[in-house]
Amino acid sequence: METDKVRYLIDMINDMNIKDKLRLAICMSQSKWSGLIYNTKENYEKFDNMLKSIDEEYRTTLINFGKYKLVMFAIAKLMEMEWAEQNKVALYLFNKLNNFRMAL
Repeated sequence: METDKVRYLIDMINDMNIKDKLRLAICMSQSKWSGLIYNTKENYEKFDNMLKSIDEEYRTTLINFGKYKLVMFAIAKLMEMEWAEQNKVALYLFNKLNNFRMAL
């Protein structure tokens, strides 16, 4: 059952475009509720800069993440998970985005 939730969220992340993946990573990095074991401030700054470089709206205006329904749904699914499951999903997403960054 636990791996089904993780797999479902990873499949959802795979179907997201790069901007939504970055928005999700930013939300995860700055959230106090998540128990991520990663350096969230460093990750937040990295993902923030990546999104600013590819999304002019994010760079120039104050963004309400609530308007991105898929990102908010993914965050809700993440909140339902145990700490270890959250970290599995975060590790997958962060590695996926690091690979994207390396390709730039």
